Amino acid sequence: MQKNKLGKTNLLVSEISFGASALGGVYNDVDEDACIETVQVAINVGINLIDVAPAYGGTKAETVLGKALKDIPRDMYYISTKAGKYTDPDNYSNNEFNYTEKKIREGLEESMKRLGVDYLDIVHLHDFDYENGAHCEAAFSTGFGTLLKLKEEGVIGAIGAGIYDMELWHRVIAEAPVDAILLHNHYSLLDTLALELIDACNEKEIGIINASPFASSLLTPGPAAHWHPATTEERALLEKAAQYCNDRDFSITDLAIQFSTQQNHFPTTLFSTDTSDTFMKNMLAYRKDLDYDHVKAVQTILAPIINKQWAY
Repeated sequence: MQKNKLGKTNLLVSEISFGASALGGVYNDVDEDACIETVQVAINVGINLIDVAPAYGGTKAETVLGKALKDIPRDMYYISTKAGKYTDPDNYSNNEFNYTEKKIREGLEESMKRLGVDYLDIVHLHDFDYENGAHCEAAFSTGFGTLLKLKEEGVIGAIGAGIYDMELWHRVIAEAPVDAILLHNHYSLLDTLALELIDACNEKEIGIINASPFASSLLTPGPAAHWHPATTEERALLEKAAQYCNDRDFSITDLAIQFSTQQNHFPTTLFSTDTSDTFMKNMLAYRKDLDYDHVKAVQTILAPIINKQWAY
């Protein structure tokens, strides 16, 4: 698989990256053995960047990922995880946001134990745009400073951020000491606002990880995740778009992965799944040429929600 330089991190990352959120049961109940197999299949086909977070499934995703990586040489993969947001293992809707140095250090030590590593290639400050931006100043005043210290100490290799709010992204790129960013849900069939950030990131050599080509399950054949804020009417539009694809003997996920990977805007595009069958179907689709007529037709159906900013 082609490898691309991720900004000033000096990491050569695979064109497709693996998102481990699904391993935590974020979208559905999962089978641990199937999750482990999926990670190993991903690495075997050449994927070398794996992204996870302690908030995914209340540490479950990191725990399962650690088991999957146990016997794989460390030089075969890069790990990016996150800091600042932590989820109750017994109640996934119960989140703690804490960007103090003490909590970040403790949290990353725990993450490394779960993952079975002693070094993290990238750490993203996580979801500080949540709760109406109540945590932004803590993130900028102590969160990024703590990651800088950890980078200087050699605990982490690169500093990143993983948020959603577009206005805040402009501030992060202008002010935060980031080497790479994880930009989710902003370059897909549903949303191309990520294009606004490319020039500013290139000027500062900030690498962009393009995440969520399936728009957090909206661009999949089945029903969207129960927690997604899309309304009944919006879900009906998505079902209509999926049916358009089904009627032409391909899946909307095929079109979605092709759209997000074949424009050559980003060093890597990251998607998540918990089964090797789904992973390989997505990989086969990614290697097929994008049909722009189908893109136009699907985006016409989805026009009322193109570039809509969801209340995650």
